[in-house]
Amino acid sequence: MPGGEGADSSGEGGFVRKIQRIFNSKNPNPIKPPKKHPAVPETDGMHDPPRDHHAEIETQANLEQKFGHQKDPDLSDEQHQRIKEEIAREKAAFIKEQKQKEIEIENERKQQLLKITAAPHHQGVETGGEPKDAQAKTRRDFVRKMMKTAWDGYQNHAMGHNELKPLAKRGHSAGIFGSSQMGATVVDALDTLYIMGLKDEFKVARDWVAQHLSFNVNTQVSLFEMNIRFVGGLLSAFALTKDEVFKIKAKELADKLLPAFKTPTGVPWALVNLNSGYGFNYNWASGGSSILAEFGSLHLEWSYLTQITGENVYLEKVNKIRKVMHDTPKSDGLYPNYFNPKTGSWGQKHVSLGALGDSFYEYLIKGWIMSGETDHLAKDMYFDAMRAIDKHLIRKSRGGFTYAGVYNYGSVESKMEHLACFSGGMFGLGSKHAPSDLQERHMELGKEIARTCRESYRNSATHIGPESFRFEGPHEAKALRQNEKYYILRPEVVETYFVMWRLTHDQKYRDWAWDAAQAIEKHCHVGVGFSGIRDVYQVPPSHDDVQQSFFLAETLKYLYLIFSDDDLMRLDEWVFNTEAHPLPVSGKNR
Repeated sequence: MPGGEGADSSGEGGFVRKIQRIFNSKNPNPIKPPKKHPAVPETDGMHDPPRDHHAEIETQANLEQKFGHQKDPDLSDEQHQRIKEEIAREKAAFIKEQKQKEIEIENERKQQLLKITAAPHHQGVETGGEPKDAQAKTRRDFVRKMMKTAWDGYQNHAMGHNELKPLAKRGHSAGIFGSSQMGATVVDALDTLYIMGLKDEFKVARDWVAQHLSFNVNTQVSLFEMNIRFVGGLLSAFALTKDEVFKIKAKELADKLLPAFKTPTGVPWALVNLNSGYGFNYNWASGGSSILAEFGSLHLEWSYLTQITGENVYLEKVNKIRKVMHDTPKSDGLYPNYFNPKTGSWGQKHVSLGALGDSFYEYLIKGWIMSGETDHLAKDMYFDAMRAIDKHLIRKSRGGFTYAGVYNYGSVESKMEHLACFSGGMFGLGSKHAPSDLQERHMELGKEIARTCRESYRNSATHIGPESFRFEGPHEAKALRQNEKYYILRPEVVETYFVMWRLTHDQKYRDWAWDAAQAIEKHCHVGVGFSGIRDVYQVPPSHDDVQQSFFLAETLKYLYLIFSDDDLMRLDEWVFNTEAHPLPVSGKNR
């Protein structure tokens, strides 16, 4: 709760402390207060509403009189009972009053947040990017309309819930958000709404954050998901607008997540309770290990948070992770997907550019770029890791398709995950910063992986790619098991199209993106929004009735940007976190 008496005196404990203060004022042997007083959170410069001191003095006098009577040995049992009952009524009234004060304080705080004004439009950030090409403009407008549909459906039927069920027309939440509704879609959509120039919708989202976004909940959440979606989304909105509300909220959440780092190695737990700070790992993760992609995808957000707050604790935490990863010996130069935060040892030797591993590598090369090319450790770790991955995981199918396989104890499974399709863009982006002997190879990998992932889309009846696809016998880039055939509005393929378009301006990437946009509109637009589908090879498809928050954060943003002018969110001025939330390169975009 906000600062003020409501934060310290609510409930029975507050009543007892108040009785103690009254009694001590007249008693030569005062009751000693507890040694540990609860901390009063900062209110970010916003003051509590004025208190009615005269009313409090009168209440204290009445309570003092009753408290004194209770100590009078001359009173009868009946008189004592009447006084006790009156004290009980006063106690209930006092607790009710304190709760009301808390509500008033919180409402005042919300109003103060609403009154905070954003800084004037600052150099380097635009919401334009109008393409010169008429075809690109038509396609961009199409994507913008898709975003409007997705947002309107959410706002009208699930506002404040984490996600939308577009067919049922109600809210939805996944376990990664714990048991609380924290408006994940609102926060994930902020920067997309802003970039697309949807000003009214952005204002609604911004005011919801100021008035309703709260992390004062007793639930366990995924450190990774809360970081990339919430911390990343809020920091991106701050970077774009300089609206202090977003910085305040990002810091509030990061401080709630800090206890997750209390491990012997400094590598954080996967899950943390936002109220108690208790951290732990998934039972299924290689004997209770932490996951490489999760603890390895904090650096961009937390280093920027240190930059804008001046508080080093955030950067210190992620630098510790970086050092542990660098210093821990690795077989064949490969980073396994599991690491035990208690023992400091690797778990199962499972390596992937898809699930469990992906964004660890992404954050190394983007950490180098975001630092203004000063974070040499990140750069060295990235290219050392890519040399090992190229040698041990990259394969070419019989049909000539390059893919990133899944490595298990020395053998490589001949399949690629949709999640790993982001790596085409990563290799392409990295080629611009690579040592001379890797530049051509990494650009080639970017192009070839983009082509392979495009093939997985082309091979399906819906022209949408499956969760994973295989290269077995006559089958090329096709899902062969039922549990691989679904699509949940994922962005990784269009993400690679976007990056490769910006790097090469090869028209095919825009055309492939347009095919994907049309297919998603045709097969996923249902009810009041967009839904994932259970089988991309079935027409008409069956829908899972979930509009993922990352659809608005990533998929639609990348589709919009690929049809925009390059000046909108330039790749030398911004890096996108793994939820597609742009953060500024050091020295750019004040």
